[in-house]
Amino acid sequence: MAIRDRFCLSAALSLSALLAVAHPGSVRAENTDQSVWPTSEWLTSTPEEQGMDSAALAKLVAYGESHDFDSLLVVRHGRIVTEAYYAPYTGNLQHEIFSSTKAVIGTLVGIMYKDGVLDRLDHPMLDFFSDRRVANVDDRKQAITVQDLLDMTSGLDWTQGFQGEEEITLHEMYRSSNWTQFILDRAMARVPGEIFNYSNGDPNLVSAIITRLTGKLAEDYAREKLFEPLGITNWHWEREPEGLSIGDGFLTLLPRDMAKIGYLYLRHGQWEGKQLLPPGWADVLSHTLLNTHASDDPNLSYSNFIWVFPDKHVFMASGLNGQDIFVFPDLDVVAVTTAREYVRFRTLIGGVAATVKSEAALPPNPDGADLLANTIKDAAVEKPSAVSPTPELASMISGKTYKFPDNDLGLKSLTLFLTGPNPHLEYASSSKYPLEYASSLKYPPNASVTYRAPIGLNGLFRQGAPALNGLNPGHIPALKGTWLNRQTFEIDSEGLGQGRKTRYRFSFDGAKLHFHFAPEHEPEVSVDGEQSDPR
Repeated sequence: MAIRDRFCLSAALSLSALLAVAHPGSVRAENTDQSVWPTSEWLTSTPEEQGMDSAALAKLVAYGESHDFDSLLVVRHGRIVTEAYYAPYTGNLQHEIFSSTKAVIGTLVGIMYKDGVLDRLDHPMLDFFSDRRVANVDDRKQAITVQDLLDMTSGLDWTQGFQGEEEITLHEMYRSSNWTQFILDRAMARVPGEIFNYSNGDPNLVSAIITRLTGKLAEDYAREKLFEPLGITNWHWEREPEGLSIGDGFLTLLPRDMAKIGYLYLRHGQWEGKQLLPPGWADVLSHTLLNTHASDDPNLSYSNFIWVFPDKHVFMASGLNGQDIFVFPDLDVVAVTTAREYVRFRTLIGGVAATVKSEAALPPNPDGADLLANTIKDAAVEKPSAVSPTPELASMISGKTYKFPDNDLGLKSLTLFLTGPNPHLEYASSSKYPLEYASSLKYPPNASVTYRAPIGLNGLFRQGAPALNGLNPGHIPALKGTWLNRQTFEIDSEGLGQGRKTRYRFSFDGAKLHFHFAPEHEPEVSVDGEQSDPR
């Protein structure tokens, strides 16, 4: 199907989607009050008033607590019916949304296309970079279009681990000083427009194209055309070495504002009576979809930086470790998760769908309401982990500084303070980013930054002051530690709102320290250091 026809079909189907059930046997739930817009603030409702079961939602909240969620929001008919935050995270903290940023970038392309800033979706990509000398140009590279980038079918040679491979090309890009040039220079692996290949390169090229066409960073264009209309006022968007808004991730939003992005798509790209997106753009289920050939989900499809479950009639923006925005058009539902562990997509989709019982309001359910309220309240209370006895070694190494030779973490020195009223970790790094990011993000060179973070020694995370710089300014470091044996101390680290879990292990042997850095789902790194003054 031609690209132009693709959204003409979606536009036609979007009208019928308002009038008829799009999926046989599904529950069709319409918003009977089309004036509900959460621009200034979300309305709230009991689940039963929106045809949902409080007891079933309580089960969903409990599931989130056992699966490392930071937040869970469920919206139906434009009203929040469930909102849970899992300690130690709280809902007033912006949250890194990782690759859900790609969906925001795709949305900005839709806005450009509607406004005529982008003339056509099949515009050749290289036209926007005519001032650059690009390597490996052949007929295939000249044929790459904007639509190919949106669908991750550019054909560029890129290995990022979608099917379990090592993230080779991704880390090479992150370590380069010019991301756009690095991506443009990639050799071609296949004809564009045919095969889905997950790549952080494609959305970064799209971010560069947005800037070329609008004269603004993607962040500034989003502020004007997307965030301000939706009433989104709190965010941070990191920039790459050339100063462009990163297209593949590193955008932070409040969970309630993530839900606004989903609600824009649920409302067919309209907001307060104004069409922000081209007709049909937001009706993702009606697009011509690309099968991702995912080994663990043969039906998983893709369009415009959005993941699609055609058999479930659900689509989503998805980011690393569970930063997800689910849209259920047939049920008039948006669900948002933020987390520190991968969310099982189909489990979550099934769990949300099971809470919808009726298109009309249900009778009040006091017992179910109490169960839901208590489950949400319980999720907001942190549960302590086990703590082992403190060995004599703790006082011997406390306050001692260990220095390290050059290493992949950029770690220069570290000191543990384990005695006294304020136990904490202090380390110096050659990266402007915390250790969780230092192994992949290598710019700027020759930086020197000292980080300090408190350590809870009672089984609870101890929170530090909000970060003033680096990734996700305002995030709160939170650490807790315990001794595994007489010579090994271990720290669990969470930057609240960063969607990551990291474990630091310190093994002491006289004046020597073996430091093991183990981020969740990332390569582990070990470095050896020694006391700078062993006396």
